[in-house]
Amino acid sequence: MRDQRITKLAQNLIQYSVQLQPGEKLLIDLPNGGEEIASALVEEAYRAGGIPFVNLESEVIRKALLMGATKEQYEYQLKYDLERMKDMDAYIAVRRVDNLYQMSDVPADKMKIYTEYSGPLHLGERCKNTKWCILGYPTNSFAQMAHMSTAAFEDYYFDVCTLDYAKFTELMEPLRSLMAKTDKVHIKAPGTDLTFSIKGCWAGICGGRFNIPDGEVGLGEIVKDSVNGTIAYNVPSHYQGTVFTDIKFTFKNGKIVEATANDTEKLNAILDTDEGARYIGEFSIGTNPFMTHPIYNTLFDEKMIGSFHFTPGCNSSIHWDLIQSHKPECGGGEIWFDDVLIRKDGEFVLDELLHLNQEALQEALS
Repeated sequence: MRDQRITKLAQNLIQYSVQLQPGEKLLIDLPNGGEEIASALVEEAYRAGGIPFVNLESEVIRKALLMGATKEQYEYQLKYDLERMKDMDAYIAVRRVDNLYQMSDVPADKMKIYTEYSGPLHLGERCKNTKWCILGYPTNSFAQMAHMSTAAFEDYYFDVCTLDYAKFTELMEPLRSLMAKTDKVHIKAPGTDLTFSIKGCWAGICGGRFNIPDGEVGLGEIVKDSVNGTIAYNVPSHYQGTVFTDIKFTFKNGKIVEATANDTEKLNAILDTDEGARYIGEFSIGTNPFMTHPIYNTLFDEKMIGSFHFTPGCNSSIHWDLIQSHKPECGGGEIWFDDVLIRKDGEFVLDELLHLNQEALQEALS
């Protein structure tokens, strides 16, 4: 018998996240399994009058393909997959992770081929022209990374994924409004002294429409050439089969001119994917009060209260949400908007934003 929490999650995804309408086509993407949630999504899509399609994949098979891949092969793959994506009205991806390091020994030149395939498909077509939502999904490996038992992690997962996201969105509006009026941003933290401009950039709320779980306020663009200074990210990041730690960037007039990490060579190979990879494509502030510490899954960690993410990849095939936490146990930090301190050590200090601090927001959403 199906866990009813899966049914509730599927209902939320179909009815709230992608708002599937009668006659609309939905692609359900399963990069690494997840048949139970996919079956529930199919049933809810039919119930809404939609037309569901399911794409089953496997990281094990993807790795085998990549090890011998050619650029021409993936150009053909992109041609076919792009036509399918263009025919869809909505898209839901269920991301399960059984082994974080599955792709770690795929050569960098082969990973670049895959990045050049997936960028136009997802960032170029899917993000711009469909109603979409991406969700992580619990596995034993996922629970282990969170330092929790599988049962405890599943309870946590369904709690954060089935929040009242409509109410949460309303609560985030004052921060969005402030960001929309801001020009200069200054961020200070250990190893970080960073300035940039967001003047005239569109500010938005991520409240369960595009990701599950969710909870962030930010901008999909900043003033491109305005970034100067340094940033030291203090949350590890899993990307292209490698867990990166101690990432540090130096910016000059918007461009990352120096980049180091535990694997500096692989980091720079990613940043050399294309011309836009060394510029920033997103600045967002995490606000989810039930996500209080990193669990090494970007979909969760980027929403973590007391954090922000500063994302390499502007008009690029990459979009890499790298995260810095300002919680005291992570070293603290400050965010200033137009020379006014708005958040210190992960806690908002402006009166109009106090309700977005952890305890107040947990109470409001419980």
